[in-house]
Amino acid sequence: GVIEALCKYYQNENKDVRHVWLSTGVDHFHSSLGDRGWGCGYRNFQMLLSSLLQNSLYNDCLRDATLIPSIPKIQSMIEDAWREGFDPHGASHFNNRLYGSKAWIGACEIYSLLTSLRIKCQIIDFHKPTGPVGTHPRLFEWVLRYYSTDNEGGAKVVCTSKPPIYLQHQGHSRTVVGIEEKKNKTLCLLLFDPGCPSQEMQKLLKQNSDGTSLKLLRKFVGSLKEKQYQIVAVDGVLSLEEKAARRHASQVLTSEKIP
Repeated sequence: GVIEALCKYYQNENKDVRHVWLSTGVDHFHSSLGDRGWGCGYRNFQMLLSSLLQNSLYNDCLRDATLIPSIPKIQSMIEDAWREGFDPHGASHFNNRLYGSKAWIGACEIYSLLTSLRIKCQIIDFHKPTGPVGTHPRLFEWVLRYYSTDNEGGAKVVCTSKPPIYLQHQGHSRTVVGIEEKKNKTLCLLLFDPGCPSQEMQKLLKQNSDGTSLKLLRKFVGSLKEKQYQIVAVDGVLSLEEKAARRHASQVLTSEKIP
């Protein structure tokens, strides 16, 4: 219910937000004692899947995943994708085994898993800063385009039909669930962090007028200063032929570079 609560909050907020775009509904999953420090990639996949399961477009691809899979189940799903021939280079990094391990996964494993399910997605690689003091404004602009493409109208709050975005950097990953454009044109990402405990996230469900708990989600350009970022963005369903073509391509190249 967090996305719905955000939607209500922004409709009443009248200070400095000019526009906000939100993804379809997303459940927040957080790391537990068993996966703290290594499970963020799996938790973000669970978040993404929670959104796709609410979207009838993906019913056919997700027939076997009516429930959110556990981390061991996701590990075996990634192994299945490798056995199908996706990303042999990445698979060899893990010696083709993930199940039962505490190995970190990243954008390439998420891409392989989604593509094996016939979910159309792309990896975009922001491999160096594009703004002053190590910032990544191009990343923010890309996210804005992703969410706003189908919604050119002038509505202040747009609850889009877009799934959330998987965002990876060295050592951690998070889920982008929306983007704000302030009246002064600055952009602010809204992120679900698997490292954030559910008690904190539940504060967002309480309709407080000052929006203080939104600090958990808001990240401005100056807050994202890792050297490199990768995103995985979902955009529809693949035919069997397209899936085969992507499997072949992943055996050669797994990343689209943005200069």
